[in-house]
Amino acid sequence: MIERTIFSQDHIAFRDSFRRFVDKEIVPFHAQWEEQGYVDREVWRKAGENGFLCTSMPEQYGGAAADKLYSVVMMEELARANASGIGFGLHSEIVAPYLLHYGSEEQKEHWLPRLASGETIGAIAMSEPAAGSDLQGVKTTALRQGDHYVLNGSKTFITNGWNADLVIVVAKTNPAAGAKGTSLLLVERGMPGFDKGKRLKKIGMKAQDTSELFFDNVQVPAANLLGAENSGFIYLMQELPWERLQIAISAVESAQAAIDWTVAYTKERKVFGTTVASFQNTRFKLAELQTEVHVARVFVDKCTSLLLDEKLDTATASMAKYWCSDLQCKVIDECLQLHGGYGYMWEYPIARAFADARVQRIYGGTNEIMKEVITRSMGLGAK
Repeated sequence: MIERTIFSQDHIAFRDSFRRFVDKEIVPFHAQWEEQGYVDREVWRKAGENGFLCTSMPEQYGGAAADKLYSVVMMEELARANASGIGFGLHSEIVAPYLLHYGSEEQKEHWLPRLASGETIGAIAMSEPAAGSDLQGVKTTALRQGDHYVLNGSKTFITNGWNADLVIVVAKTNPAAGAKGTSLLLVERGMPGFDKGKRLKKIGMKAQDTSELFFDNVQVPAANLLGAENSGFIYLMQELPWERLQIAISAVESAQAAIDWTVAYTKERKVFGTTVASFQNTRFKLAELQTEVHVARVFVDKCTSLLLDEKLDTATASMAKYWCSDLQCKVIDECLQLHGGYGYMWEYPIARAFADARVQRIYGGTNEIMKEVITRSMGLGAK
């Protein structure tokens, strides 16, 4: 295997530390969290105490001013452990960067330390019942009235939504202007008219508190506007490359974990008097899968290097997201097949990974939308 040169010895040491945290504080409880449909808030506070939240944020706001490779390490370790219920990535590397990049100094000083400590859990509300990948189709409105906005509408499929204390809500502040009338608002738990619906029952990611959010004449102070009014769509587009790369990162590590589980299983499982691993079909299939995952990892590491140099463009990130999430589903499906009937049993990690993986091709923009983005970069956009 080619050595992964993007990581330093400090990153490797950090990986060991975070892996111990995952093995102690997450893995033993994850099955229970799947049953209850959400992760206990205590694990957020413990992660904050250990410096595992918002590591890339500046020290003045409670972060560690670390490069994003530390965040990559955590994404990989959570995927390796099949800990799909943990929403640290969205919290630390989507919600917090929006505040850092577009928030006022007062907003940053108020919210970022709370996010870093785990006292506050963050979410971002984009998708609606009739608007998923097409963010221009958002119907939620936030109309200015004096010193506040009146927010009306609903959101769905919101990760961390049920646990969230702070939600970045995508809304139309000028509905007549289409995408150019979109803004981002900071909506806080407990605001009158802001209600959380039921936790949604999903095929996979059962420990992740995905929920509906409802806004009925919520009076959001004008001071809670994130960035400039009607600039929200631009902000969303600027953050998309990193958001999509995160999906690719977890996809590759999840696929590798599936191969590792399957290698161990097939070496132990016996059929017709010999191990499953002794059959040429098993060995060749695993060789093919390992090759494809390795190729994907080299590409994702290259994309990560581009990101660190601020050179990762939307089309390349879209390639990584679509290719790696497709590959993740393919690899896990093939690995489940090599487990036989046991691969269909929920107690086996391959079964849970199979269920968890499917949404990777949907959220962050469906893979069909990724292909549209790529074709437009090739000058092939629809007329």
